[in-house]
Amino acid sequence: MRTVGLVLGKFAPLHRGHQRLIETSLAETDHTIVLMYDSPEHNVPPLPIRRRWIEDLYPTVEVLEAWDGPTETGLDPVVTARHDAYLKNRLSRKNVTHFFSSEPYGEHVSRALGAMDRRVDETREVIPISATAIRNDLFKNRQYVSPRVYRDLITHVVFLGAPSTGKTTLAQALAAKLETVWMPEYGREYWNEHQVNRRLTREQLVEIAVGHREREDRLLESANGVFLIDTDATTTLQFSYYYHESAHPELVRLADACRDRYDLVFLCECDIPYDDTWDRSGAVFRTTMQRRIESDLRARKRPYVRLTGSVEERCAAVLSKLADFRK
Repeated sequence: MRTVGLVLGKFAPLHRGHQRLIETSLAETDHTIVLMYDSPEHNVPPLPIRRRWIEDLYPTVEVLEAWDGPTETGLDPVVTARHDAYLKNRLSRKNVTHFFSSEPYGEHVSRALGAMDRRVDETREVIPISATAIRNDLFKNRQYVSPRVYRDLITHVVFLGAPSTGKTTLAQALAAKLETVWMPEYGREYWNEHQVNRRLTREQLVEIAVGHREREDRLLESANGVFLIDTDATTTLQFSYYYHESAHPELVRLADACRDRYDLVFLCECDIPYDDTWDRSGAVFRTTMQRRIESDLRARKRPYVRLTGSVEERCAAVLSKLADFRK
């Protein structure tokens, strides 16, 4: 007889306790179903993104979306009857044999489905966490969240602009104010080490874009709510076009991926004095590159906010935008 395990919830967000349920079902049954409810009352990513977490982490799991599921919670008989009726109807052809949960509702759901009531870590001794605790303090409880999930819970802020437009200074200042981390521009470090006659090859520019993303991924787990990033692959692409009049296909792909990678884009303007260091190409180049970067944003239809004025004025503008932003 084929065994089918069921795990259900809002997964708002998915945490290690939820994952233990799914992994137990995968180990003990032939097939696992995860039924996901909508969660509009919580400030968490929408259901399609939460679904993607499970599909990415557990490719063999069958994920079902319960957009029309009951919203009431508790063990009141009227409430449990609504849930039982919904589940029996929704899963009537799934032949669920095991219901995996860590909650008292495991009893009535299992009985309604004619399935084994399989409780896992009901006392939360193995994994002492709840979705509520994570929503209340994500940074404190980040060890209970997969890096794949944590990435979607953090607001990614990227600062774009030509060389000497204040991106680094701004990112550093905001990181101090927000008590979070910021990602320096990897390209500048790479250029200092590898440039020959102040130039890099098209292939080396790909290495910059890849290396920058890899460093972002490593640093992300230390981000406290907001992750501040100095420059993305679209700027590296513009350098390739400027110096080579072409770009490696992989760099084009990485630049295209930036639209979905960052939540907020800020364009630092050229209204600050030009800092003419040895590794820069002059004020005229700054103006030209700024036009290229802004044109690229417009061509990609990436929403962005211009930042002007002093560091404090720019910080205030970013903080104001963040205060109104819902990821």
